[in-house]
Amino acid sequence: MKYLLTSAGAKNPKILNALLELLGKPISQCTALCIPTAMHAQTGGNVRAWEFVTGHSQQPMCELGWKSVGLLELTALEYLQKDRWLPSVQAVDALIVSGGDPLFLSYWMRRSGFADVLPTLKNTVYFGMSAGSMVMAPNIGQDFVNWTPPEGGDQTIGMVNFAIFPHLDHPNLPENTMADASRWAANMLVPCYAIDDDTALKVYDENIEVITEGHWKLFNHIKDG
Repeated sequence: MKYLLTSAGAKNPKILNALLELLGKPISQCTALCIPTAMHAQTGGNVRAWEFVTGHSQQPMCELGWKSVGLLELTALEYLQKDRWLPSVQAVDALIVSGGDPLFLSYWMRRSGFADVLPTLKNTVYFGMSAGSMVMAPNIGQDFVNWTPPEGGDQTIGMVNFAIFPHLDHPNLPENTMADASRWAANMLVPCYAIDDDTALKVYDENIEVITEGHWKLFNHIKDG
């Protein structure tokens, strides 16, 4: 699988160009499925989910001019036979995954069987935003635990071997300073990227490329586990 992990979607031309490089063809020729599941666990998530799905959000993702965009709601999948949803997941060029609560998203990715499918999607682009990016890490750290899964903990999907601190120095998030990111990273067991809304991580064939018109930092002071 190919990944473009962002804080806020394709916020600038560099991030958009990175998406095009991963897709290998114009967006107008690509199909996608959008996944708003993470938003349901947040206050006001019903409104934000509608904005995301309909292309009215401030994080450019669904509104980029795709050939087609379908909706994949992970909380519904456990009630469906796999042959009802798997072919559409396998057929699209991109999976567009919203922000929200990363542990709620992780829980439903696993419970629905969607997480088991991800490693088989060799040519699909996973386009994540905020929680949709964080969930690909092995864990998110206690600072980001809000909704608590039944089994507890902060473990997520582990499709990449690093963690993400999104929305670095965002004006509406005073708890997201570089100092906050450094304290968070000091308690993590993997390398950590703090990225602002103008930065993304492009991951392909185990190579990580930072795409940015903003600022970011890699923390490697890994806690002994």
